[in-house]
Amino acid sequence: MSRYVAAGSVQRVHLLASQIAAATGGTLHGPDVQVDSAGIDSRAARPGQLFVPIVAARDGHDYIAAAVEAGAVAYLTDRAPDPTVGATAIEVADTAFALADLGREARRRLPDRVVGVTGSVGKTSTKDLLAGVLETTFATAASEKSFNNELGLPLTLLGAPDDTEAVVLEMGARGVGHIQLLCEIASPTVGVLTRVEGVHLEMFGTLEDVARAKGELVESLPPDGLAVLNADHAVVAAMDTRTRAQVLTYGLAPEAHVRAENIELDDQLRASFDLLTPWGTARVALGARGEHQVPNALAAAAAGGGLGVPVDAIAAGLAGARLSGLRMELSTTDGGVTVINDAYNANPTSMAAALDSLARLQARRRFAVLGTMAELGVEGPAAHRGVAERANELGITVIAVDERAYGDGVTHVDGVDGAVEALGELAEGDAVLVKGSRVAALERVAQALS
Repeated sequence: MSRYVAAGSVQRVHLLASQIAAATGGTLHGPDVQVDSAGIDSRAARPGQLFVPIVAARDGHDYIAAAVEAGAVAYLTDRAPDPTVGATAIEVADTAFALADLGREARRRLPDRVVGVTGSVGKTSTKDLLAGVLETTFATAASEKSFNNELGLPLTLLGAPDDTEAVVLEMGARGVGHIQLLCEIASPTVGVLTRVEGVHLEMFGTLEDVARAKGELVESLPPDGLAVLNADHAVVAAMDTRTRAQVLTYGLAPEAHVRAENIELDDQLRASFDLLTPWGTARVALGARGEHQVPNALAAAAAGGGLGVPVDAIAAGLAGARLSGLRMELSTTDGGVTVINDAYNANPTSMAAALDSLARLQARRRFAVLGTMAELGVEGPAAHRGVAERANELGITVIAVDERAYGDGVTHVDGVDGAVEALGELAEGDAVLVKGSRVAALERVAQALS
């Protein structure tokens, strides 16, 4: 059965309020209503939903009434329910912990094709590619966008339709122990690791800590599970000693179980290659752009093949996979200017890949509008200078937006308007890459150019 559903896009939960109270150790106040979805954003609340107020920068309890007005029939709360709200309440000790408990309850209702995907870079694209592969053969649910933490992951499990046969879960981490927590909720049977890089060091501390945290995924797998490891990345390949599960490797290395040969890139930056697997071979033409997507596609192929997807279906799934937005989106303006919008996030590895892709384009002039690379800690200044040096070697003109760490030799500007002004009068044949960490929101530059 072929179907791919992103978390939150369908109603699914079908739980009575009394069942929610039992799963969370809560106390039921009001009628025993049935809920058919769950959410944490009152602005997206809908009829039949369970609203889960999260206490963070804002207190979600302040928005319970708004969620109920929008149609939520029940809500969690860690304080005495307000009788004037007019909906069933489940009083719990902590709403975030209760959401995790509901994720565990949802997982118990799902089959044992639950895949966790993690890594310093490439995990969202790998998740999307794997969802495309699995949906050729199984009814598949997957994390929406980058819903990869202790809130997004339970919502993904709760959002999986009743007939789901496979689930793909992106797993992010802010430190050691976070992926272990996600695995305790999701009980994955397949774990995919992309790469371990020096990103988010401001939170992790060292590269060794990053590796320790990411490896928690394969440590959690059961003996009859499957660990999918990057053979081209020594730190990841070495994690075969940290798991009881069967191991499949992928990459360009000749010893990889799943590998690519004869890679070609078309004029739209879409890669094609020969896919070699233990289950046969096929020619793959990716819809995703950039040669750096080939390893992500191989990871998806390995996990899909390990779960029984035929090799021809793997190739078809990789070709038709729908990638999350703001990742190597290529467009051409009315004036013939090529714009690459890769503004979702940035780190030294993904910056290098994006610059290399820009350099591969046939273009009269090449510009890179770059924002900050956040959360690099003490490595940040050197990493930014390294990106600027790589761009210079490739003949790319850099316009740095609100980030002085790129150093001398680049054009420094303030804000989106400054970037557009610095680009000047673009002409047919010019190419512009827009990239930065999420906090920079540089997709606004791409929108302005379009």
